[in-house]
Amino acid sequence: MPIQTDHLFKLIKTLTKSEKRNFKLYVNRIGGKENAKFIQLFDVIDKQREYEEDQICKKIPTIKKSQISNLKRHLYRQLLISLRLIHIQRNMDIEIREQLDFAKILYNKGLYLQSLKLLDRIKTIAYENHQDSLHLEIIEFEKYIESGYITRSLNYRADELAEESEKLTKVVDTTSKLSNLALQLYGLYIRNGHIRSQKDAYFIWEFFKSKLPKVDINKLNFYEKIYMYQCHVWYNYILQDFLKCYSNAFRWVYLFKENPKMIQTDPSMYLRGYNNLLATLFYIGDYPKFKRNLEEFEQVTQSLEEDMNTNGKLLCFQYLQTARINGHFIEGSFKEGVRQIPEIEAGLERYKYHMDQHRVMVFYYKIACLYFGSGNNEAALDYLNRIINFKVGNLREDIQCFARMLQLICHYELGNIDLLEYIIKSVYRFLAKMEDLNMVQNEVLKFLRKALYLDDGDLRKAFLQLKNKLEILADHPYEKRSFLYLDIISWLESKLSNKHVGDIIREKFLKKNNLAAN
Repeated sequence: MPIQTDHLFKLIKTLTKSEKRNFKLYVNRIGGKENAKFIQLFDVIDKQREYEEDQICKKIPTIKKSQISNLKRHLYRQLLISLRLIHIQRNMDIEIREQLDFAKILYNKGLYLQSLKLLDRIKTIAYENHQDSLHLEIIEFEKYIESGYITRSLNYRADELAEESEKLTKVVDTTSKLSNLALQLYGLYIRNGHIRSQKDAYFIWEFFKSKLPKVDINKLNFYEKIYMYQCHVWYNYILQDFLKCYSNAFRWVYLFKENPKMIQTDPSMYLRGYNNLLATLFYIGDYPKFKRNLEEFEQVTQSLEEDMNTNGKLLCFQYLQTARINGHFIEGSFKEGVRQIPEIEAGLERYKYHMDQHRVMVFYYKIACLYFGSGNNEAALDYLNRIINFKVGNLREDIQCFARMLQLICHYELGNIDLLEYIIKSVYRFLAKMEDLNMVQNEVLKFLRKALYLDDGDLRKAFLQLKNKLEILADHPYEKRSFLYLDIISWLESKLSNKHVGDIIREKFLKKNNLAAN
């Protein structure tokens, strides 16, 4: 199978120092003249900032251009083998699969009893770690051996294995259906964001109802429950029913706390649960719970960090930084939030070969909002333009739309009147193309188009009229989503009171939480 150049290059660039060192040790152990060439290839690619195949032959004269493809494929495979050896102790499923391979080797050698003994041992490990698919695979192999060879009394063994297999088949089937539904709901959110109409709400309800397995949650095992909670989190998140979303995210995290061994077995799923818990508390606006859970999450990430793989560290970065930004949004502490941006930028650079465009886009939008709230509209525009210039098609249409809305407001704040009329037309066209021109956006666009030509007296009246209209829409079930992305009402209040938008949000936060201003 040919290896794409960017895959090999990215794999090498994501290796840690210890992984590179272990790879060299592994290669030295297996020896061979051919290894000298692919080690040289590894060294050359490792030093490149961008992949340049023409430089390989110049740097390594003994390698012919016709050999590069095979060497890349060989290097890629050896890298994966080396990584597998390093990470086997940290991944229970990899360890179980290795033992299952050993059992098959023993079987092929005709050592049936030894194979069955090994299978019996790893079956217990699979059961204790809720590795249901692997557990079923082990049982199916036991059945295969028992059905072909007289190894022990089948009077009880056959019924026992058949019962185990049937039970696990149902578990795996339910888990698969629930994980499929969770994935499909997530895909719908990534494409469209929150519901925009009664039609959207009915579609999501019908889709969820038709796909959700009819099961008694009290009879489900660990992962069946986790995926059930995940399904309900995404379903209610799309519907903007954040109280129900919080309830299911809480159960998700609490289930891990009840099964602490699973935190080490599957830290990524645990971190996702915490991320959803913090996100829903942010949208609910329950600051005391948000702050308490954020502090707890920071402790969790610190305790897991030492044994965390790259994926886990990436999730910690994404979720922790996102939660901290959301904390600044709640508190109205935008200037403090801006001081967090260099750390975020460093993380985005560190994980540039790991993060997808969706995650980067979310960070850019949040950073833009931090700068907007702190009064630095030029910096906000820089990040908004990055989003607008992304070539991502329909990915996160909601963020693409609101990035353009915030762009308009920033240009208005900067007094770029000549640009505004052109950009407003452009935004109208974009929203029409995305079919996402809701009532809030339409009112804001009409206001900005009119505001370009109003004197101070009429402008104040126009601000007040828009504020009154938007306050009504803030309670509309399909319009309130706009206020999740942009606190447009606080911006209008800032214009009416001649205060900074960040100060308005801060005052609201202090009043709501009965706190005194510093």
